[in-house]
Amino acid sequence: MKEAEVVDILRNENEEYKKLEEEHQKLHEYLDEMSKKKYLSSEEEIEKKKLQKKKLHYKDKLAQLIREYKK
Repeated sequence: MKEAEVVDILRNENEEYKKLEEEHQKLHEYLDEMSKKKYLSSEEEIEKKKLQKKKLHYKDKLAQLIREYKK
């Protein structure tokens, strides 16, 4: 089974996957907006780093759910 098929199944059947994917997308959009600024304050830089780590954590969890489903 291809990964895209697994993702479609998880989107439809797994609430945790769906929620993680939505949160990951929200962070992606917010970080995109931050990157459009010419200058970030020190606080914004710290916030950006925290959000990047959180986004990566969500991505790792999504990948873990895909791996578990494939087993």
